[in-house]
Amino acid sequence: MTIEPICGRYLTVQIDGTPQRIYFEEAGQGRPVICLHTAGADTRQWRHLMNTPEVTGRHRLIAFDMPWHGKSLPPEGFQTQEYLLQTDAYIKTVLAVIDGLGLENPILAGCSMGGRIALQLAALHPDKFSGFIAIEASDFQPAWYDIDWFHRPDAHGGEMGAALVSANISPYAPEAERWNTLWMFMQSGPGVFRGDLNFYTKDDSLIARLPMIDTAKTPVHIIVGAYDLTCTPEDAKRTADQIPGATLAVMDELGHFPMSEHPDGFLPFFRHGLSLM
Repeated sequence: MTIEPICGRYLTVQIDGTPQRIYFEEAGQGRPVICLHTAGADTRQWRHLMNTPEVTGRHRLIAFDMPWHGKSLPPEGFQTQEYLLQTDAYIKTVLAVIDGLGLENPILAGCSMGGRIALQLAALHPDKFSGFIAIEASDFQPAWYDIDWFHRPDAHGGEMGAALVSANISPYAPEAERWNTLWMFMQSGPGVFRGDLNFYTKDDSLIARLPMIDTAKTPVHIIVGAYDLTCTPEDAKRTADQIPGATLAVMDELGHFPMSEHPDGFLPFFRHGLSLM
């Protein structure tokens, strides 16, 4: 029998006047690290790192489900709304969680859309953080697919989402973790993956903001998997080149969900990123 050290609780915050009950998990002690999940997923993507003493021995890892994701319910009246994630609301949510938990200058580690918003925060709110680890993050990636396919009455959006992202998982990923990663997408709420992709594939505001990032004050480290088709190493390098002082690491045997699909392969890259903060 094993009892994991991960502790889960709820935090209620106000975002644009709307109360949001947000589920978060944490493990470890030391420097706080906020961990952001990818589009259409939840905090379970970080469970392996939160069970790794090499990381939690010196860092307090905190991962939360964005509203509409995982155990964070949509706001009251969601049945009358169309979920479309916007950059401003995303930023306000991250900042509200940090303030609600009383965190002082945490490290922010985000993957995919979480990596994109990490770079937005590096440009707009660097004073709130001590550093940024942007995983599978680039300046802008227009959709090469129709995002409306992920919310149709004649198709299962979760299974279609899993089918799409399956091509972004490395062939080196352990079979069990490949399917655990895909299961999270299969469980995504109706229209949630589509709503996240609205942010990821349509908001190009980060491009003009990249030169605003001052890595002398808050370091930025970008990590990308060689088997990522959505954010390729070339995309990540193009982005890093626009941020003076940013560092970049390419993971030869990993894909778009490294902390979930291949946690053992990702661990040394994540530990190195933490050492740069």
